[in-house]
Amino acid sequence: MAPTPFESLDDYISLPRIEALALSPDGTQAVLTVAVLKKDATAYERSLWTVPSDGSGAPRRLTRSAKGEAGAAFTARGDILFVSARPDADGEADDESGQLWLLPAGGGEARAVTRLAGGASQIAAVAEAADRLVIGAELLPGADSLEADAKLRALRKEKKVSAILHDAYPVRFWDHDLGPAEPHLLAIDLDTLEDTVAAVVAESDALATAAAAADTETDGATDAPADAGTPYPVTLPRPRDLTPAAHRTVDPDQVAVSPDGATVVASLQISEQRGGRFALVSIDVDSGERTTLFDEGDVDHEAPAMSHDGTRIAYLRSPRSTPEGPADVEVWTAGIDGSSPRRLAAGWDRWPTSLTFDRDDGALIATADSDGRGPVYRIPLDGSAPLQLTSDDFTYTHVAVDRFTGDLVALRSSWIAPPHPVRIGRDGAVAPLASPAPLPAAPATIGEVEATAEDGAPVRAWLLLPEGASDAAPAPLLLWIHGGPLSSWNAWSWRWNPLLAVARGYAVLLPDPALSTGYGLEFIARGWNSWGGKPYTDLMAITDAAVARPDIDETRTAAMGGSFGGYMANWVAGHTDRFRAIVTHASLWALDQFAGTTDSSVYWQRIFTPEAMTEHSPHRFVRDIRTPLLVIHGDRDYRVPIGESLRLWSELAEHHAAADGSTVHRFLYYPDENHWVLKPQHAVVWYQTVFAFLDEQLHGGEWHRPELLG
Repeated sequence: MAPTPFESLDDYISLPRIEALALSPDGTQAVLTVAVLKKDATAYERSLWTVPSDGSGAPRRLTRSAKGEAGAAFTARGDILFVSARPDADGEADDESGQLWLLPAGGGEARAVTRLAGGASQIAAVAEAADRLVIGAELLPGADSLEADAKLRALRKEKKVSAILHDAYPVRFWDHDLGPAEPHLLAIDLDTLEDTVAAVVAESDALATAAAAADTETDGATDAPADAGTPYPVTLPRPRDLTPAAHRTVDPDQVAVSPDGATVVASLQISEQRGGRFALVSIDVDSGERTTLFDEGDVDHEAPAMSHDGTRIAYLRSPRSTPEGPADVEVWTAGIDGSSPRRLAAGWDRWPTSLTFDRDDGALIATADSDGRGPVYRIPLDGSAPLQLTSDDFTYTHVAVDRFTGDLVALRSSWIAPPHPVRIGRDGAVAPLASPAPLPAAPATIGEVEATAEDGAPVRAWLLLPEGASDAAPAPLLLWIHGGPLSSWNAWSWRWNPLLAVARGYAVLLPDPALSTGYGLEFIARGWNSWGGKPYTDLMAITDAAVARPDIDETRTAAMGGSFGGYMANWVAGHTDRFRAIVTHASLWALDQFAGTTDSSVYWQRIFTPEAMTEHSPHRFVRDIRTPLLVIHGDRDYRVPIGESLRLWSELAEHHAAADGSTVHRFLYYPDENHWVLKPQHAVVWYQTVFAFLDEQLHGGEWHRPELLG
C-alpha cells in the first residue's frame, strides 16, 4: 500500500480542511471555507473558495489575506459576505478585530461593511429577498451607542484594565471568559452602503468635528459623557441593535430572518437562577418591538428556521431532562406570528441536528444521528412520516437547498473521508463536487462490530483495521470512547483521528454505548443517571466482540477517551485490568467537585441525583487502578476544569507512586489549551506522547520523550 498522509504527523496537520459551505441564491455555486496550515506550521489560515454546484468545473480561490476569512454567506443579490480581521484601508492601523466584509458578485475588491470597536463575531442570518442581514456582535453593558462602546473599550485598553464585574452566573463558557462585553444582534441594511466621493467627504467632516470636540475635554478626564466619541462612519450602514440590554441572552447561532428582512425570529435565553430557558421571540426590525412566541417553564425552544415564503417557522421544542430520564427533542412548526403550532414527526425516534425548509416549503430538510451515521431526511409538513434521503455510511452537515432544482448541496464525512462537498438529488443520489481539498488515501478498512449488552440491547461500533491485520498477524486494539455523552462516533474528527493510530498498526474500535445518540430515546435512557452502569458494560461487551475476532490481538489492548470519554476511561481504569494502557483526556474524575466548578453547574446537577453522582464518581475507585494512565488536560478548559486532572494526578501519586515518588503514570499538561488541543504543534505533541505511551505499554518499547517536550 502506498504511503498516506497519516504515517507522518507533519503531513497530517498539513492536510487542507473544509470547514463550512454556503450555496448561492441561484444555486450555481457553493462557497467553501478552507483552512490550510501556515508556513510556520503553528496555526491555520482560512480562505474562501468557490466550486460549481453541478459537479462540473474546478475550484477557484476567492479571497486571500494574512488574517483569513470565514463565516461566508450570500446576499439576495449574490454578493458574498464574510467575517475577517484583514486590514481596512479606512480603519485604524492597529485594529485586529474581525469585521463584516462584502465581495461583490460582479467582481472587484472586497470592502468592509462594519467598523465596530469590538468587531463582528459572525453572520447570524441573511434575508433571502432584501438587502438586510443580522450579525452577532459584542457590546459593553455600560455603552448606549456604538460610539460609547468604542470609547469605553479605548479607555480600558489605555488603562490596561482586564477586570470583569459579574452580577449573574455563569462567568465562563467552554473555553473563554464571559464579559465584560455581551452578545447582541445587530441589523444591517446593505442598501445604505455608500461608496461615493461625497460620502467620504462627509465622513472626513464628521471625524474633524469629533476631534475638535475631544480637544475641549479635560486632559485625562474619565467622566466625559458616555456617548462622546468618534462617530460611526457615515460611509458604512449603521448597525441597529435589536437586543438592547441583552445581558447574555443572545446566541447568534439561533436566529432566522424573514425573506423581506422585516422580522427576525430568535431563540433568546430567559434568565433563571443559574442558567436560563430558551424562548422563541419575534423582533420587528424597523421598530425594535419584541413579541414572545413560545415560552414555557422547563422547556427550551431553539433552532428557528424560516420558510421561503416568510409565512412559517420551524423550531425544536425540548422539555428539560431530569434524573428520571432524558426528554425528547421535538420538531414543531407554526405561523411566523406563532399561530397554529403543530408537532411534526411525533413517532420519529431521532434528534434533529439541523432544520431548513424544502424548496416549496412543503417539508423540512433535516439531519440527525442514526445508527452510527448522520443521514439527511425530508419531514413533510402534512404530518406524514419522515423520509430518509441518504443511505450511505456518511454524516451530512451544512445542508443547503437549491431553490431552482430542489436538489441539496452539503458537506459529508465519515471516519475514512474528511468533510467534502456533494450534491444530493431529489431521489437521494449523491455526487461529489470539485474540491480544493482532495480526499486523502486512508490506511484502513472500515467495518462494523455488533454485540448484545447484558440487558439484551444491541450495541454497535465502527472497527478500523490496518493493512496486514490477519489471523496470522493480529493487530493490537485501541478502544476509543466518544465524548458528549450525548454523541455518536459518526463523523470525521480532525482532533480525534483514528487513522493516525491505524497507520501505526493499531485497530481502532469506535463504539456507541448507552447514552449515544442515533439509536432512540430508550437507548439513551439506559445509561441516564447511571454513567458507570450500562455505558461501561456496553463498552466491555463490544470490546469482547472485537477481541474475539482472529485478526485482533486480545493480549494487547488499550482504552482512551476525552471529556465523557475521559470519564469512562477513568471508570474503566477503576473497574478492570483487562487493558494494558489507558489514555484519559480532559476527564471528569470527582463528580461532586466537577458539578460545582464546570461552566454550567445547573445542567449537571439537574440530570443527576446526588446519590448517583456519588455512586458513579470514578475517584472512589482510585485504589483499584492497576493500569498505567496517561492523563492529559488543558488549563483553559472551563467545561471540565483542570482541577479534575490535578486531583486525579494527586490521588494516583497518593495511592500508587513508589516510595521515591516514581510512577508508571504520566501527565501531559497544556497551560494554554482548552477542552480541545487546537494549536497544530500541540496536536503533534499530543499524538507523539500518546503513541510513545502506547508503544511502551503494549509493545514493551523504550519510553521516548517527544523532542518538543524538552
